[in-house]
Amino acid sequence: MESNEDNFFEKVYNVVRLIPYGRVTNYGSIAKYLGSPQSSRAVGYAMNSSHNKSDIPAHRVVNRVGLLTGKHHFFGSNLMKKLLESEDVIIINNQVHNFDALYWDPCIEL
Repeated sequence: MESNEDNFFEKVYNVVRLIPYGRVTNYGSIAKYLGSPQSSRAVGYAMNSSHNKSDIPAHRVVNRVGLLTGKHHFFGSNLMKKLLESEDVIIINNQVHNFDALYWDPCIEL
């Protein structure tokens, strides 16, 4: 039987899979889209648990101002940054440069 947490995590993963290449979103926007705006921390927990799932682009989820706050959960010290840069996202001081232009809002775009 699937727990509520597993079900929530799977809903998060389904949204994260839709983030377009070269774009980013944040934990709070995913939580809001899922109808649980106070659950941004739980979205973060889902991202932390997603690293053994190769089909989830967790590197595209950052904090509300574009900081790579989840970077320490990736294997290797700069993997999150490298994955974003491979999609032509510029990172300066662990923050997405031009965040507003690259921000993808699932509440608007889905």
